[in-house]
Amino acid sequence: MVTVVKKITFLDKGFWLTETDNNPKHVASLQLLELPENADEEYLKRFFGELQQYTNAAEPFNCVVKSFLGFPTRLEPETKIDINYHVQHHLIDNVNDRAQLHKLIARFHESRLAVDKPLWQFHLIEGKTGRDFAIYIKIHHMYGDGATLVRWFQAAYKDHIDREGFKPVWAIETSKKRKSKSPSIGGFFSSILNFLIALKDFIWVLFRVLLKALRVNTAYMPVPFTGTKTLLTGQVKKGRALTTTDLSFPEVQALSKRLRASVNEILLCCFDIGIHRFLAEFGQNFDKALFTNMPINLRKPGDHSSGNKIAIVPVELAHGEKDPYLRLRQIIENHRIVVRAAKKSHPASFSYYTVFIQSIALVFELLRISGWFRPIANILISNMPGPKEERYLKDCKLKAVYPISTITPGGGVNITLLTYGATANIGIVCCNKEVESLEHLPQYFQEAFELLQRSVEDTSLNIDDIGETIKDKDASRIVEVPHYHHDEHKNSNNTDK
Repeated sequence: MVTVVKKITFLDKGFWLTETDNNPKHVASLQLLELPENADEEYLKRFFGELQQYTNAAEPFNCVVKSFLGFPTRLEPETKIDINYHVQHHLIDNVNDRAQLHKLIARFHESRLAVDKPLWQFHLIEGKTGRDFAIYIKIHHMYGDGATLVRWFQAAYKDHIDREGFKPVWAIETSKKRKSKSPSIGGFFSSILNFLIALKDFIWVLFRVLLKALRVNTAYMPVPFTGTKTLLTGQVKKGRALTTTDLSFPEVQALSKRLRASVNEILLCCFDIGIHRFLAEFGQNFDKALFTNMPINLRKPGDHSSGNKIAIVPVELAHGEKDPYLRLRQIIENHRIVVRAAKKSHPASFSYYTVFIQSIALVFELLRISGWFRPIANILISNMPGPKEERYLKDCKLKAVYPISTITPGGGVNITLLTYGATANIGIVCCNKEVESLEHLPQYFQEAFELLQRSVEDTSLNIDDIGETIKDKDASRIVEVPHYHHDEHKNSNNTDK
């Protein structure tokens, strides 16, 4: 048996302490599957019955949070779980009706997990018609970061049909590498030294952010709480709007190589244009760039431990350019400023910085005054690698996996991408206090990506009016177009990009 986790890391505790009924801290996966060819009408009912037989869960799916005066201290295992709470069955008209499915998942996603039980739920969703069904599974973020959760979810899927060896994810024991024990005195002083180094770097990060706020050092990370207010930011309340979409990942990779940009930077550009178009429908105009919260993976290569090892820091996006290529160049420079700052610091220092600024945002949220201040960012975008080959759950083919995350204090849109085979499956969620639906966003993302592809050869291409007000164009741009006005640039035959 694998030894149960007893301690909870500092960052993991943060996800517990910052959770509220209005803003739960679980993450989720929406999986679309296809029934086997020989499946009868009772197949999913039998499958659900089989799932409910697994009442003994493995770590961490059997672990309950123990706390003292509301402060989490450790995880403790339970011998059996309440299977009727953790595993549920639902019937809808048609799983392939995305709008209907999204509304159901949004309702599941807005509710908080029971704090006196292991922090996860598994929902089997059956359609009255069609051969597809869905699985929605949510788990508390304190159990692990995105990389950890993807690894756990994949454990239940195989690259071939396997009717006999099937086990659901909560019944599969997660493997852990045994750490070599250091001498207690040496380990103690090593921990103290690492802490002091991280603390020094954390203070240095704060100092450089202060210099940025004073306009002494402008080439550094954005100052927190200087983001752009939109109808999607502000006080997070109950209720969620949710949608999903897909992109061809080989096309994204090919474009990233062609434009000498990372995959993240390509996606940031397309999402930035898409969000602008969506907000323009509501009459939103902006005189500065939107900002994204960018998760940074702090794991070393080969680190497969559980828990969270991430930092989330703001990155400025693009403003003042209708040429999608020039918007991309702005984002590349802004993104790499943050990456360079992260590489020069101790990994834990950026975790401390994340907790520091998010804690301030949480205080605003708890006091219900988030709307009084500028947000840290407008959108949170992250991507994770998934399985490269086709996968099966028992004898059911997995068609798509859409990650759905939580919402940071201060609101905004959370966009998470997971690659499956040659496809990027994208889950998008926000608070629905001002918008009823996000169903237009997938179309805008697709069109932005296609436009960016075409702009490599055709310099006359431009995005439509996306609600940007340009006060001082030359001062706001990172990438300059020399010697001529942008309108002239549109009509030129210059293809030097």
